[in-house]
Amino acid sequence: MLERIRHMLAKEFHQLFRDPQMLRVLILPPLLQVLLFGYAVTTNVRNAPTVVVDLDRTASSRDLVSRFFSSGHFRLVRETPDFREAEEWMNRGKAGVILRLSPGFEGALRSNRTAELQVIVDGTDSNTASIVLSYAARITGEYSGSMRLSRMQRHPVPFPGPPSVELASRAWFNENLESRFTFLPGIIAFIVMLVSVMLTSMAVVREREIGTLEQILVTPITPTEYILGKTLPFALVGFGEILLVATVGVLWFDLPLRGSLSLLFLSSALFLSTALGIGLLISTVSRTQQQAMMTAFLYFMPAVLLSGFLFPIANMPRPAQWLTYLNPLRYYLVILRGIFLKGTGAGVLWPQMAALLLLGGTTLFVAARQFRKTLS
Repeated sequence: MLERIRHMLAKEFHQLFRDPQMLRVLILPPLLQVLLFGYAVTTNVRNAPTVVVDLDRTASSRDLVSRFFSSGHFRLVRETPDFREAEEWMNRGKAGVILRLSPGFEGALRSNRTAELQVIVDGTDSNTASIVLSYAARITGEYSGSMRLSRMQRHPVPFPGPPSVELASRAWFNENLESRFTFLPGIIAFIVMLVSVMLTSMAVVREREIGTLEQILVTPITPTEYILGKTLPFALVGFGEILLVATVGVLWFDLPLRGSLSLLFLSSALFLSTALGIGLLISTVSRTQQQAMMTAFLYFMPAVLLSGFLFPIANMPRPAQWLTYLNPLRYYLVILRGIFLKGTGAGVLWPQMAALLLLGGTTLFVAARQFRKTLS
């Protein structure tokens, strides 16, 4: 049995890597995706194009405006006293933010009255708009606090002022709130899932299309040995993709790896068993490579949307939350983020690993059973 599986593995690796184009496909697209998500895909807003309408033009108004641009989140593209011109810049898409300070801004501060700052944001992109507004609220809050402290130092009072609450925030595990550290572990899961499912589903169909499947079946090899010979090479390819993407993320993007490397490989093996089972199951219901490819993409996109990578699972409708329990990406993302960012051990991640073990065993059993029916 081991000898037959060894020859099957040698055949699969030879067939997989004899085409130089296939080797490039397995290496270049994952690297491009890591670089794309590491640099381009980010929820941090930087250099938002901003138009300033400062109708007060005093030291206080200029001080507040300078705080916006020194933060790095805003970029000055135009300063004008005409509010209609500022609106035109936003309508044309040349600006996404308008800062408007009315006359008497400094006078209101000196007379202990509330001074108003109007922040107008382009709401066509609601996510960016909410982030920009949070930045503006934080900057104005810090400015208001500094002005209050300066006034108390200049004019001390014999009695304490009204009680106040000071917020001291701290982010654990991702101290600078870098969105790339959130995305990169997810890229590992997506690449492994896509490569494993696509290769496994198309490999068996390709054998059927070119007519070599019947030739293999007349040999002494059993269906179980054939399934192992087909899935093990792609499992090794999946581990290679994990090493490639994780190495680029850690060495190039400074992605922290705080957990155990052995735990990462163990959980990845559990996830790969599920992905390979799904790919083998797709191969049993597909007759051509085009059908296998379309079926794999039909499965992949809902799996990504229901993984919690783009949208929090808690915000989904209740039926969609139930479906996520059947999605292996849901559990693997929790494991990856726990190992990379939190340094979490098996004592915390065992429910996710148990779920992957159950899903992997079930999919492999169903796929192998269906595959035997297809062969017969």
